[in-house]
Amino acid sequence: MLNPADAPKTVTPPTPATPAPLPNPAEPTAPTSPAAPSSVSTDTPEPTTPTPAISPALNASDRDRLLHGTHHAPHSVLGAHPVPGGVAFRAFRPFALGVTVVAGELRAELHDDGDGFFSGLVPLQGVPEYRLSVAYDGAVQEVEDAYRFLPALGDLDLHLIGEGRHEELWQALGARTMTHQGVAGTRFTVWAPDAQGVRLAGTFNFWDGTGAPLRSLGATGVWELFMPGIGEGELYKFEITRPDGSKTLRADPMARRTEVPPSTSSIVTASHYTWGDEEWLAQRPQVPAHKAPFSVYELHLASWRPGLTYRQLAEQLPAYIKDLGFTHVELMPVAEHPFGGSWGYQVTGFYAPTARLGTPDDFKFLVDSLHQAGIGVLMDWVPAHFPRDDWALAEFDGRPLYEHEDPLRAAHPDWGTLEFDFGRREVRNFLVANAVYWCEEFHIDGLRVDAVASMLYLDYSREPDQWTPNEHGGRENLDAVAFLQEMNATVYRRVPGVVTIAEESTAWDGVTRATHHIGPGGFGGLGFGLKWNMGWMHDSLDYMSHEPVHRKFHHHEMTFSMVYAYSENYVLPISHDEVVHGKRSLVSKMPGDWWQQRANHRAYLAFMWAHPGKQLLFMGQEFAQGAEWSETRGPDWWLLDPAYGAEADHRGVRNLVRDLNTVYRHTPALWQLDTDPAGFQWITGDSAEDNVLAFLRYDADGSPLLAVSNFSPVVRHDYRLGAPDDIPAWHETLNTDTALYGGGDITNPAPIKPEPQPWHGRPASIRVTLPPLATVWLRPA
Repeated sequence: MLNPADAPKTVTPPTPATPAPLPNPAEPTAPTSPAAPSSVSTDTPEPTTPTPAISPALNASDRDRLLHGTHHAPHSVLGAHPVPGGVAFRAFRPFALGVTVVAGELRAELHDDGDGFFSGLVPLQGVPEYRLSVAYDGAVQEVEDAYRFLPALGDLDLHLIGEGRHEELWQALGARTMTHQGVAGTRFTVWAPDAQGVRLAGTFNFWDGTGAPLRSLGATGVWELFMPGIGEGELYKFEITRPDGSKTLRADPMARRTEVPPSTSSIVTASHYTWGDEEWLAQRPQVPAHKAPFSVYELHLASWRPGLTYRQLAEQLPAYIKDLGFTHVELMPVAEHPFGGSWGYQVTGFYAPTARLGTPDDFKFLVDSLHQAGIGVLMDWVPAHFPRDDWALAEFDGRPLYEHEDPLRAAHPDWGTLEFDFGRREVRNFLVANAVYWCEEFHIDGLRVDAVASMLYLDYSREPDQWTPNEHGGRENLDAVAFLQEMNATVYRRVPGVVTIAEESTAWDGVTRATHHIGPGGFGGLGFGLKWNMGWMHDSLDYMSHEPVHRKFHHHEMTFSMVYAYSENYVLPISHDEVVHGKRSLVSKMPGDWWQQRANHRAYLAFMWAHPGKQLLFMGQEFAQGAEWSETRGPDWWLLDPAYGAEADHRGVRNLVRDLNTVYRHTPALWQLDTDPAGFQWITGDSAEDNVLAFLRYDADGSPLLAVSNFSPVVRHDYRLGAPDDIPAWHETLNTDTALYGGGDITNPAPIKPEPQPWHGRPASIRVTLPPLATVWLRPA
């Protein structure tokens, strides 16, 4: 033993002796977590007075649990701990030839206990700040000991996680670079309540997690390990020991960056992006979406211009959208997904933008560029289900965790995926925080929530014997209802000016009603800002697909939408779902020859832009692409090549879309009262024999726009329409038959003055020339 008067610079701890076993620090005789560094100088640590030699080696139980990855408290036995006789140092370094404790000038070589365990008892008065010098075959590394650090996750974080109320969950779980106790490194945390043990494997330990076990932080089910010296760019996964003792290597559910598929590792990352969209964010909350102009261009980023990265897209996409006049883009799912053919709707990395196109900061650059061009960014969000990949969320810690424990509730019958357990508070927290994450971290302006109907109904796509009624005997998924209400309330409270949009295909009451307003069914509203009008889409496309001679028998399909137009706040969607394999593109759905198809296409778009509700159009349809969309090919841009013979036909349709958006944005009658019945009046909704529809749109000041659609292939000269008697004259502000758009150029160039002849139940009327298969917009002259 050392004499305090002549302490040497190098200390050789006693060889483990059998007589007096060292008390296990996990027991009450020692702390259960590593002690904070004492005030002992790191230059000349003070040794203690001599004490009887005892063994610092781990007992057989702790060794076995560490070797097999089932230890829930590795910090309680590894690292440095005050014990009778000094400080016990223990290290678990598989493949090491030797380990030496280095504290200032003190160097204490630890005894090799076998199987990668090293230990030593150093006669010190307290735990010093120390490092480990680890000798391998041909190399010696001096490193920090990960097991000398206190937990890097606070009690408040753990409390909120336990309650399922951590609205910034991404700040607490996953991999986060930080400086902890004065040392730079990365904190790794993961929720795995059923795991017997969790270890960290990555590029920094050659994918062998044996020597990197995480500690359990109690009843929350969270495991944590601060790894000093680990920084950005390192790849990692969690090795989880399941309840049955088997092991599984899993990507981090909270990873904020991933490898490019098909590789599946998570990547340690930190954002260094500086935003430049302050002006956009400041003006965003001024007008709610349902009272503002809102025309959306939907696109699939990976195939809009195949091969472009996020930053390359930022050079082209904002200019294209700005030129066409759309107010927003909607991005098909951006979150990481293993199979490109899913278009992003089978997500494995809910917190990571897909690495196919660049880094998370690169994606921020794209969003920022769109904002600075005055364009809002919506993204598809998929909280309904997730794929079964064995490296991702499915049975994450060996038992159903993110999915429902009832197999009938867990398995999605349509897509071969698993549905989230919306009744489990931690799962609900994972998803609610994810919605907030995209809006706050990436400045996303709105979330279009996919497959809401599949979440709301227990019997969705299920046979009678494949589902269990709720506690009231009904088919409603009460857990999913509560989740959607919480998600919407949280996002709207935290992120000013954001909008949430439901893709919901049923007649569920109150999708866009406030969550605290109880409807006739006894439920509060779901709290969405907007809802896709799937009924309008199906009905109107069915009408347009018929030859004009048969349309009079389907006239109601174009008028029925106004029966329920104000039951929700609607978006009129012509989305990717309607133009994929087997569905035909929008222009190809139209009957007739090529001229008639384009004329129908143009007339339909102008009818859509004038109809109450916001507009959404999928890429390629703005220039009447004839082929269906494929994610492997993208839009047929060559149709706009001047060298192509029919280029003018396609460019004409794009010219129309540009002018539709221009007139739309400058005409409040087309958007200001979208959700108010006072903003709409029929002129004629029953002219089935003529295939004519005419209606008025009003803004808040009462200024009108008159939209007239002639869905027959004949010119209707001097067609009489009822009209308000307080408008001295009307002028044509848009005509889809204009030559610029590829039409026959049958127009109404002169002002149109009302006549005192009553018509369509109105005191006055006007006579208009209606081009064939065309829509005309008239404004007060």
